[in-house]
Amino acid sequence: MSTIPPSADLYLRPTAFVDAPFGLDGQVARLAGGLVWFSAVELIVMDGGRRVAAPLVTVADMDALFARVTPAQAERLRTIWSRLTSPRAALQMGPRTIRLDQPQAMAILNVTPDSFSDGGAHAADPAGAAEAGARMAEAGAAILDVGGESTRPGAKAVWEGDEIARVVPVIERLARGGAAVSIDTRKAAVMEAALTAGAALVNDVSALTWDDRAREVVARAGCPVVLMHHQGSPETMQKEPRYGDVLTEVYDWLEARIDAAVAAGIDRARILVDPGIGFGKTLRHNLQLLNGLSLLHGLGCAIVLGASRKRLVGALSNEAPVEARLGGSVALALLGAAQGVQLLRVHDAFETVQALRVWRGLRDTALSPAG
Repeated sequence: MSTIPPSADLYLRPTAFVDAPFGLDGQVARLAGGLVWFSAVELIVMDGGRRVAAPLVTVADMDALFARVTPAQAERLRTIWSRLTSPRAALQMGPRTIRLDQPQAMAILNVTPDSFSDGGAHAADPAGAAEAGARMAEAGAAILDVGGESTRPGAKAVWEGDEIARVVPVIERLARGGAAVSIDTRKAAVMEAALTAGAALVNDVSALTWDDRAREVVARAGCPVVLMHHQGSPETMQKEPRYGDVLTEVYDWLEARIDAAVAAGIDRARILVDPGIGFGKTLRHNLQLLNGLSLLHGLGCAIVLGASRKRLVGALSNEAPVEARLGGSVALALLGAAQGVQLLRVHDAFETVQALRVWRGLRDTALSPAG
């Protein structure tokens, strides 16, 4: 390995995944307490805003790596290593406990008239929306993510009163039925109303930056929160998004948002991160992020991946329309599971849960002693 510049920022991306850890003591590590083990990391070396090297370092050689960098770099790498290999705490959502030691489905339930995925099928019909949510929970979705404002590219903001009127009746019905419900919103007033109605997690595409009161609301509620990366607003985010190194820039941005949330009184153990596929990224940016997802475990937070039915699937499939993107969506969910992602945010709950159960069966067999 060449000399690492003392001014460089260093990152660790788990790779070289193995089927099982048996007989490999000291050679493999468990990723975030889940069902994935890895035998090496890609050491990403950023200097002057450029990626200058990315050698592979085996798990067995990590102590040697710590010894050959500066004390400040070693401290950072040890922190990242600890976060990579520490289990993620389960989410307590009312009476429901959502374990994060295995991939779970977070089903999308839009109650907007302009949803990109369902064309507003559940708008102005709380009972029908709740029934649809109940079917997704019955199919095995661990969390139902209710949203009353479209954040697709080009979408306009919705008045908070309208958003509250859309989501609260649905959340009340689902919560009464015992479902674990999250609220997908940028607005503090909507967060408050949804949490009062029975939601137990806030999923904010702005990472608590759109509304000045949002961090205070989440901190006071003590609920889990998803911080999603974005560049720009829904109205402008797809107008020539630019990055130098998208993977490390998304990592740094999320790290800063985590620090801001913790400073506001939010428990780090209740913070989840989302790379924001499609939110201010080109097709190439999205694919680079998906290939490098495991890097984000170094933030020490559970990862949410929302790639379901998104534009990138159509772009790679002869411009397939939204309703014809199931296969690509399931493929991306399984890619996430294979990189240790804990929550897969999806439209097609039954099919995704079925795929995850097959994936889990393969992992369980690999992790069972032969005999």
